[in-house]
Amino acid sequence: MQFLVIARRALERFTDAQFAELLEPEAERVRELYREGTIRTIWTRTDVPGACFVLECADLAHAQRIVASLPLAAREMLDLQIIGLRGYRGFEPRGAAGS
Repeated sequence: MQFLVIARRALERFTDAQFAELLEPEAERVRELYREGTIRTIWTRTDVPGACFVLECADLAHAQRIVASLPLAAREMLDLQIIGLRGYRGFEPRGAAGS
């Protein structure tokens, strides 16, 4: 199952210096998860400091554990949304269940 994660740095609660010391460990963990195939794709946000990424996980609990393994999330320095995704019904064959 895939999950969209929307992350925003909690700038109102933490300083730039606090973020700076964790950015490389955060990037390394993201690289590990990407190599494993758990993070399928990732983007840096242009509206606010943060990122959006797609996870491949067994279920929501697994997705939550993966996100919690990120150094910034582990220290509650991110505001997070984790949204479950399913295939778009418009791409299903006509007459398929749920169309």
